[in-house]
Amino acid sequence: MHEILQPEGWAKPVGYANGVAARGRLIFVGGQVGWNGQCQFETDDFVGQVRQTLQNIVAVLAEAGAEPRHITSMTWYFTDKAEYLANLRGIGEAYREVIGRHFPAMAAMQVMALVEDRAKVEIQATAVIPDALGRPD
Repeated sequence: MHEILQPEGWAKPVGYANGVAARGRLIFVGGQVGWNGQCQFETDDFVGQVRQTLQNIVAVLAEAGAEPRHITSMTWYFTDKAEYLANLRGIGEAYREVIGRHFPAMAAMQVMALVEDRAKVEIQATAVIPDALGRPD
């Protein structure tokens, strides 16, 4: 559905793609945080907020008829790099539970703060639903 861009001779990335080529209907998901649909945080646990954030992305995608497999790019913002690194196993489990084994192009960065004070992570996503023939181009 999408073409993974992996330059010859480069080490294969783990958990993300270096690049993705796609053609079709574009879906832009604004930054989502780990609160529920009523804008209430149910946990301050880092992995719990990641799981909820990913579920929120999937819910927004569904409104456009898209699925996690259509995600081409994600940008992760978190407030504590050490907490992120300490929770990689749990983050991976939550990611596979919600998104599956689909790994788009990604960037991740620590920021000083997020707009929502209780938010520990915010994720923005882009998805592409292929054209009617299901071809990436």
